[in-house]
Amino acid sequence: MASVELGRLLFYDPILSGNKTVSCATCHHPRYGTGDGLSLGVGDGGLGLGFERVIDPNNPPQQRISRNAPALFNLGASEFKHLFHDGRLEEDPTHISGIRTPLGAEMETGFESVLAAQAMFTVLSSDEMAGHHSENDVAEALRRGLVTGPGGAWDILAKRVEIIPAYRKSFNVVLPENAPIHFHDIANALADFIRFEWRADNSPFDRFLQTGASLPHAASKGMELFYGKAQCDRCHSGLFQTDHSFHAIAMPQIGPGKAALLGQRNRDVGRMLVTGDSQDAYKFRTPSLRNLLETGPYGHAGAFATIESVVRHHLDPIASLRAYDSRQALLLPPHDVSDFALLADMSEMNLIASANELTPMTLSDQEIDQILAFLRSLHDQGNAESRLGVPSTVPSGLPVEK
Repeated sequence: MASVELGRLLFYDPILSGNKTVSCATCHHPRYGTGDGLSLGVGDGGLGLGFERVIDPNNPPQQRISRNAPALFNLGASEFKHLFHDGRLEEDPTHISGIRTPLGAEMETGFESVLAAQAMFTVLSSDEMAGHHSENDVAEALRRGLVTGPGGAWDILAKRVEIIPAYRKSFNVVLPENAPIHFHDIANALADFIRFEWRADNSPFDRFLQTGASLPHAASKGMELFYGKAQCDRCHSGLFQTDHSFHAIAMPQIGPGKAALLGQRNRDVGRMLVTGDSQDAYKFRTPSLRNLLETGPYGHAGAFATIESVVRHHLDPIASLRAYDSRQALLLPPHDVSDFALLADMSEMNLIASANELTPMTLSDQEIDQILAFLRSLHDQGNAESRLGVPSTVPSGLPVEK
């Protein structure tokens, strides 16, 4: 429990961001179902939470974050071996660390799980937590290509934490006394907290499986459709309603995209960026459907604001893509002219459509309502407010976003 409480403080502490203004909780806050309530958020360069977040006039961001902030529910379960929308972080026993990442040999060892290892990425992202150019010591280290080793970005962050007496005292409990604190130690504590805080496995559906407790009539009919006629379980299978695989379902692409480094702003080819295989173009990881009520907007770019809209998209993805109304997106102002640029690029739209794997099907409005009722039965109400909650203060003394 000591590691959980330590991870809780670190999760809400801006000390882990380059400019000391952004914490993990900025984009993964319990107020917004462990997300940020936005289609595409703003990390470094923003002030506040969710749709109340505003641009910092003294340090404006370079761009929105390119993908929707994924929910954290149940990510500590052993079934979750791939993380991020494109699965670029995954368990791999063939690697010395047991984890495969795009960083390859640059990756530190000592991470106890993929959940811990994911912390490596956000603190290195200029748009998320690191900051830009040479505006702080972390950003400067990254500009010079220093990630691991003495003077690297992770080392700088670890030393920031180590010199704070309260953190040093807490790490003395979970590590040998006065042992040097490494970034992977911080990440392991964060993972312990996330695993404890956002375990969601006591929904009406769970009680149905465990005890046979009946679901409401509409939810029961929706479950029949989900696992029957509607064939939702072809991808949303297993305990957490995900096959942990990758599928192309013609999701609309909005925002800056993930291919800017390839000179292709606004594009996002998903899993293909990881594997290099053209067969993986526009595929994204099947999300878990647990606590879905809290975790919108939906899709890798958060293109759909409501559960109903994303369910209807599944019925005929190509038609939905062609008819997509950008007013569904929840984006902080000011809007960039490129936010929806790809929707007018017929060549790219055709490529997204051609990769679609789903066959159109027809469901009545009543059947859709029943599926929605079943999806609501996957909500663990007891976990809605999280277990430990937001601390009032953190050891760095920096402001806590509540």
